Amino acid sequence: MSGEQDQESKTEEATEKKVRDAVERGNTPSSKEAPIFASIAATLIASVFLVRAGTGETARFLSAFLADPAGFDISTSGNTTTLLLYAAMQAGLFLWPVLLLFLVFGLSAAFLQHPPQIALERIKPQWSRLSPAKGFTRIFGRQGLVEFGKSLAKFAVIAGTVWLILKSDKDTVVTAMLRDPSAIPELILTIAIRLLSATCVATIVIVAIDLVWTQKFWRRSLRMTKQEVKDEHKQAEGDPILKSRRLSLARDRARNRMMAAVPRATVIIANPTHYAVALRYVQEEGGAPLVLAKGTDLIALKIREIAEANDIPVIEDRVLARSLHAAVQLDQMIPPEFYKVVAELLCLVYAKKVA
Repeated sequence: MSGEQDQESKTEEATEKKVRDAVERGNTPSSKEAPIFASIAATLIASVFLVRAGTGETARFLSAFLADPAGFDISTSGNTTTLLLYAAMQAGLFLWPVLLLFLVFGLSAAFLQHPPQIALERIKPQWSRLSPAKGFTRIFGRQGLVEFGKSLAKFAVIAGTVWLILKSDKDTVVTAMLRDPSAIPELILTIAIRLLSATCVATIVIVAIDLVWTQKFWRRSLRMTKQEVKDEHKQAEGDPILKSRRLSLARDRARNRMMAAVPRATVIIANPTHYAVALRYVQEEGGAPLVLAKGTDLIALKIREIAEANDIPVIEDRVLARSLHAAVQLDQMIPPEFYKVVAELLCLVYAKKVA
């Protein structure tokens, strides 16, 4: 009961990380009907293309043996072994293409659903697999009932298809006893091919439905609660509180470095109380004036305080202070549009120093 309640609380679709982790653990959607369809299709192809030729060779060997058993020398163990090896070789020549066909179709049914991968967790021993309670839940739980219903539906569809085919061939089967015995194997093979063909068509529909259902059920089993989504987001992005604290520390360090650079400034351009920009210009260093610090409100007042303590000129220009603060970045030179007005201010600063 608690398991169903937990599943009902998982209302959010699985995130990409949850899906990726599930696939890495080997938890992938896999239809149980696809391998069955592959086996039936392989049997049909083998019956159409391989059985006639293979059984012909085998039948000729058995006919020759049964018609003239004295022609095969089995008086010694060596001859007997040779005869058995020859019979085994004939059987092998008939069986190996069939087995190869089954192998190819079986692997294709698995690989087309999901690519092969090594998932050690799937083969790791788990005590829950030996638990009778867990086994009872798997068999009689919701998933077990669904699988039972699918098996009943599959049996009904295939049984109905086989019954219809046999019903249509009833007269042929009844009159088979009046035919030449040598024609009976061909008749049986023909009826078997018809049965397999009809079963393949019915199984294709079952497989298509099962693939959709398996994918949907797998996605549903990976659903998450809202809290799980939040926790995963925190793990991916970091705890918002810690992240905010780190950003705050980074800003504090950057501010401290900026304030430490203010004593190297040549001039401070300020709005009386709200804006302040510290510029450095030394002709020998080359280039345009460099922005060492900038800030508003309390930071602007702190820049002015440091400047006054270090005898750095502070020039109040409301428009220029606002414009520079919006247009320039720390540790970068001022844009060309500010060259003229800043040059005039620097001339005033140098003139005052000379005077």
